Amino acid sequence: MELEYDLLVVSAADAGDDDPFFQAGTAAFEAGDTAAQAAALKGHASAVLGYVSDRFSVSSRGAACRPIQVGDATIGEREGVPYADLLLDWTCPEPVDEHVVRSGLFPDGEGYVKGTKTIVTYEIDGRSGSAALDAANPSFSTAQAWYQRFGEFFLLGAEHLLTGIDHILFLLALIAGSRRLREIVLAATSFTLAHSVTFMLAALGLVEVPGVIVEPIIALSIAVVAGWHLWGIWRRGGHAADLDTAGHGHFSLDRAGWIRLGVVFCFGLVHGLGFAGALGIDEAWSWTLLWSLLVFNIGIEVVQLTIIAVVFPLLFVLRRRAPKAGLWATGAVSAAVSIMGLIWFVQRVSGS
Repeated sequence: MELEYDLLVVSAADAGDDDPFFQAGTAAFEAGDTAAQAAALKGHASAVLGYVSDRFSVSSRGAACRPIQVGDATIGEREGVPYADLLLDWTCPEPVDEHVVRSGLFPDGEGYVKGTKTIVTYEIDGRSGSAALDAANPSFSTAQAWYQRFGEFFLLGAEHLLTGIDHILFLLALIAGSRRLREIVLAATSFTLAHSVTFMLAALGLVEVPGVIVEPIIALSIAVVAGWHLWGIWRRGGHAADLDTAGHGHFSLDRAGWIRLGVVFCFGLVHGLGFAGALGIDEAWSWTLLWSLLVFNIGIEVVQLTIIAVVFPLLFVLRRRAPKAGLWATGAVSAAVSIMGLIWFVQRVSGS
């Protein structure tokens, strides 16, 4: 199990009323001393195991399996954040071909974090798969159908985009700055292809970029794409929505459109790293994991396309019937999004 170190310390110390563990663990965390962090976990192993085993369980035919810790906890790191690595071995009352795994780690009621999701990958008695557990879906059975497992990852992907305000604002910036259907279709396709590639590579551990680099660039991408449309309005005024050339096909673009498409693709690569960082998977390659990640990505795409299908036609109709109102509307949206992106960029660079 990989558990965020500082969160584990405060939660386990609070649950076990172990103030010495809290003092030693937080001091080691603030000092960035991995040896002291490992020592704190070792010195209070019973508190750690008690907290984890009470909130993460494996059962067979309704009977609880008994966990024991194998070796001492070690300290790993993910995106500059220390993680406690625990190896636990569950012994079940009798051999069976179905197990139920339940997680209630770091619940909202503790008051430290909200909306915890636990990603589980398993290979037990010839069955393998992945599952996403949260407060709404706290358990799964290793005998569940494949579509049930994938359905969880689809919903996880959809929820991630809906709750990821920075990605939604980037999408709104794309929509506001797209002058024709062809532009939003190509921009969305470019963004999808780019973030899908880096998302898969990062989630499978083939590419690793620290979050301190990825997150500020994501914020900057929001400001740049929104600012691109504002710049066009400043330069061309009421003609900002005009194409330089009509082109010779449904997907033809003018020079500005192609440049914008390239910028969107590059930023899409960075957004894919952000998606992977939020999911927090760092597992060895497997076909099951690959399919789970693909379904997660499909969940993202469905929500993305739904937002485009709802918002773009409204702006398109407004531009056709009232060009000046349409220009002001897209300009206002772009200005608000750009300002928000710049604020986030400064905050993320400064670490505030």
